Amino acid sequence: MSHPHPELGPPPKLPKGGLRVTPLGGLGEIGRNMTVFEYDGRLLIVDCGVLFPEEEQPGIDLILPDFTTIRDRLDDIDGIVLTHGHEDHIGGVPYLLRLKADIPLIGSKLTLALIEAKLQEHRIRPYTLEVKEGDRERIGGFDCEFVSVNHSIPDALAVAIRTPAGMVVHTGDFKMDQLPLDGRLTDLRAFSRLGEEGIDLLLSDSTNAEVPGFVPPEREISNVLGQVFATARKRIIVASFASHVHRIQQILDAAHEHGRRVAFVGRSMVRNMGIARDLGYLRVPAGLVVDVKTLDDLRDEEVVLVCTGSQGEPMAALSRMANRDHQIRIVPGDTVILASSLIPGNENAVYRVINGLSRWGANVVHKGNAKVHVSGHASAGELLYFYNICQPRNLMPVHGEWRHLRANAELGASTGIPKDRVVIAEDGVVVDMVDGIAKIVGKVQAGYVYVDGLSVGDVTETHLKDRRILGEEGIISVFVVVDSTTGKITGGPFIHARGSGIEDAALSAAVPKIEEALAKSASDGVAEPHQLQQLIRRAVGRWVSESYRRRPMILPVVVEV
Repeated sequence: MSHPHPELGPPPKLPKGGLRVTPLGGLGEIGRNMTVFEYDGRLLIVDCGVLFPEEEQPGIDLILPDFTTIRDRLDDIDGIVLTHGHEDHIGGVPYLLRLKADIPLIGSKLTLALIEAKLQEHRIRPYTLEVKEGDRERIGGFDCEFVSVNHSIPDALAVAIRTPAGMVVHTGDFKMDQLPLDGRLTDLRAFSRLGEEGIDLLLSDSTNAEVPGFVPPEREISNVLGQVFATARKRIIVASFASHVHRIQQILDAAHEHGRRVAFVGRSMVRNMGIARDLGYLRVPAGLVVDVKTLDDLRDEEVVLVCTGSQGEPMAALSRMANRDHQIRIVPGDTVILASSLIPGNENAVYRVINGLSRWGANVVHKGNAKVHVSGHASAGELLYFYNICQPRNLMPVHGEWRHLRANAELGASTGIPKDRVVIAEDGVVVDMVDGIAKIVGKVQAGYVYVDGLSVGDVTETHLKDRRILGEEGIISVFVVVDSTTGKITGGPFIHARGSGIEDAALSAAVPKIEEALAKSASDGVAEPHQLQQLIRRAVGRWVSESYRRRPMILPVVVEV
């Protein structure tokens, strides 16, 4: 198996007749999915998603793919194929279209409706091409065929990309539920046909490659939800992804059966379910859904609230309920259902929310104690089945952390794909397919681009390090007035602390350390303010470390007179 090497340099010029594949997100992580295909000077992008921040990225709203490698080639982009409507596949589109608004978007009806609503908030009117399974479209220099796949959102598609260099199949996110709620199966006949034609490179979803067997059918969830609804004494609050139409349909069906009304909470939930209902993907009996403002007119046992926050996001509705920071107050006897699986990295945040809800007396039902969610990604058994059908000549695992990518690679090799034809890459690693063989040839920039409010890309890792220090250790500020000629102190030092756990009175012990350092610098003829600031920072930092074993941010200010 070929894999990235830290010494990789920039890729060479793409050989004539070759196809280049550059993942800019989604490899080594769950989210930020984006892959760029290049043939004969033209580019095709598959997906452009976001990654949601973790605890060590304070203040960050979203994390985008790095567009640096394509920023100067926007006119070469023939289109962006969107495999489905989840945020980790479409959330970055508005930021890419800010650079060039007329790049065509290609996707299914629901996927395009979701991204168009999002783009409306950014005041962008996109050029779109709606496709469905079985369609075959020429998108610039790429011949694309779309194949139905089953996922946790309707209308998901895989795409087969034909070029003179060979055929590449990108699965998007998929599983092989044989009893899907909407009756829309993963089209194994189409994949078998493509396999017989010859799949030169298969990019395959890796998220559940470590999980043995097959993903249970979505239908099994309905019985469990029915039991929860039958035994709930007061309100039922369901947290789910705002795009999980299938799960919301099951909630609506259970509510209708048990005589409850449903209210959607949260802007994204209200918007997405409105779109799904209007397009016919969500069946809503008349009178079942009510405005959240009318809930006071209903008894607790008649209420179902559907909100976001199943991943413990701090600003989502469920987290705010757990923190008593929401208009909806949790009371003893309420039932809260977390109808989703844990995205890796979110475990602590989710359990914090579960504990907060439990503290206020809620009965919390989650995947750990009830079967209220099944994954939208193929498990190992399904992937083996899939590889035996497709029989690709080269395999490149995508969409997953390193452990998922490697497990998926092992599965592919076990079905007979030669190990030297299984490419384990990561974000920014460039793979060229030349003469039917896929190989790693170099690496391009593909770091994190942080969105913080209206700022895109302005916040760096250095800023985040400062934020972490401020959040964990606090800040000590030192103000000193010095003579501009001699460097001697003429005022201060004045020293204050915030968030460091050190009282201002205790800081007086640091004043002699500062005075000693500045006196020595003055005797050495050092009077430049920046140098004096560095001396103060080192003197105070050493004192705090020795006295308290802490490392707060130290902010010295030197004023010359």
